[in-house]
Amino acid sequence: MNLTSPSQVKAWCIENGFHPNKVLGQNFLIDRNALVSIVDAGLAGCPDANGAEVLEIGPGLGVLTEELLNRGCTVTAIEKDPVLAARLAESLGNPPKLRVVEADALDWIAGTRIDSDCNDYGNAVPQFDAMVSNLPYQAGTRILLELVKRREIPSMTVLVQTEVAERLAAKEGSKTRGLAGVWAQLDYDVRIVRKVAASCFWPRPEIGSSVVTLTRHDRNVGFSAKERDVFHRLTKKAFEHRRKQLGSIFKDLIQSSARAEELANEDWINLSKGIAENEDA
Repeated sequence: MNLTSPSQVKAWCIENGFHPNKVLGQNFLIDRNALVSIVDAGLAGCPDANGAEVLEIGPGLGVLTEELLNRGCTVTAIEKDPVLAARLAESLGNPPKLRVVEADALDWIAGTRIDSDCNDYGNAVPQFDAMVSNLPYQAGTRILLELVKRREIPSMTVLVQTEVAERLAAKEGSKTRGLAGVWAQLDYDVRIVRKVAASCFWPRPEIGSSVVTLTRHDRNVGFSAKERDVFHRLTKKAFEHRRKQLGSIFKDLIQSSARAEELANEDWINLSKGIAENEDA
């Protein structure tokens, strides 16, 4: 089956009685040009794509999976839908470089990592060189931020709703600046690669998407676990009250008339270091 052919994708779904699940955010990419650009961006940071360990979350019918395998990658695909998980490997010819795990991505990331055969992989997970994924709409941001906090994957290229992409890349002072961008940019440089029209998916979503690449940097490797914990607690509380001045939110800790979106990550880092130091005193 040509996975970028709308007619063939629709025909398979009808023939197999499969209905894309809106709750799971199942919108299948059916545009060849967008597919190539996503994989090109996703593998740009790998010294050699042949043999690169790639994580894919939400493979669906396998359009990204197939392209990654064709480039020589070894792919670990995490699929929550049992019907799609069961068909993926066979539909692609049971390639030796593909491992399919039927699991909720958030549970898998958190450490459950149990596949449909009840094999508990614990921490025996490949050291991924990259993640390339068309993330499910509903849980995409949560999945990405959980991976960002772990800092384990050097490069992540994802297809997400355009408004999510803009929040991830937003700089201080921007109206779209929020918790997602602050957390993502702590350890990753975020770049919007291109927009992808809603017509490039089936079923067609209500809004367009964008390809975003997150490349891990080492500017904050000295940021301790305690300081990181303060950073996440501090920014979470600040953005929960984003219309208030920081001085009114943190009366005994911060003297500032600025609001959460006005601070750069360096400001949050310095505040977190100071608070962590006072907590240890």
